[in-house]
Amino acid sequence: MSAEERTRGRRGLVYGLAAYVCWGIVPLFWPLVSRATALELLAQRVIWSLAVSVVLLLTTVPRGWWGRLRSTRNLAMLALAAAVISVNWGLYIWGVNHGHVVETALGYYINPILSILLGVVLLKERLGRLQWIAVGLAALAVVVLTVDYGHPPWIALTLAVSFATYGFLKKKVNGGAVETLTVESAILLLPAVGYLVYLESVGGLTFGHLGLGHSLLLMSTGLVTAIPLLFFAAASTRVPLSTLGLIQYVAPTAQFLLGVWYFHEVMSPARWIGFSCVWVALMMLTGAGIARSGAVRRARAVVEPVG
Repeated sequence: MSAEERTRGRRGLVYGLAAYVCWGIVPLFWPLVSRATALELLAQRVIWSLAVSVVLLLTTVPRGWWGRLRSTRNLAMLALAAAVISVNWGLYIWGVNHGHVVETALGYYINPILSILLGVVLLKERLGRLQWIAVGLAALAVVVLTVDYGHPPWIALTLAVSFATYGFLKKKVNGGAVETLTVESAILLLPAVGYLVYLESVGGLTFGHLGLGHSLLLMSTGLVTAIPLLFFAAASTRVPLSTLGLIQYVAPTAQFLLGVWYFHEVMSPARWIGFSCVWVALMMLTGAGIARSGAVRRARAVVEPVG
């Protein structure tokens, strides 16, 4: 590997860490705007994400991107992705502002496991023994947490299912982060504006009514959405996806620590057991992924020897 490639890889790792750290500490942001309802915050996020993504689109994305995305199939996929991510965003904001930061972290911990199950169900992929054990441990964790909560951890499960579905749809489209965010936000624009108009008509809108600082914070939801995506896009072109897969747990780990140590959410013994099952499952999946990547590299080295 050349010095240039090593430098590029180090920069990619920094970008990837920056993306996941941003996603990990975002629970600190939403309480700042908690005087707005979760639905208003969702609508504001859609509008200001579109504004930011359009600027980025015009300044960073080469011309011709629309031609690559405008097929009926891609637009249908992005419309469905927009609907799914709106559920994810709205529930995540509600969960953070109603004392469920730890459970939202659980959702993003089990997301990779549900992504694997989507591959089995929809793509007919085959799982190895370690992967099936990991899925079983995740299922056990859900059972343990269901007993502890008195009901299934619906927030975590909905976040995991919605984000895994969103990732699957985006993979099918295979478009750039800025381009697809722009299209998704544009699809959600009319419902978002319509809801804000309704809120204003019934006296429930906070934007423009609670001071300049509050309005500026609402406008910054676009940056909160776009900045991590930019970091992630920069990382994905510089480091292997397997590396990004390893560091993706930075985000839910930061959220979990914030929930326990900053927001002081209760962690009963049963919840520690449930989370421990998930952590072991993720370690097994990571180990299996590393072993598989190593085997692929060795096979390529044999087929395509250097020199």
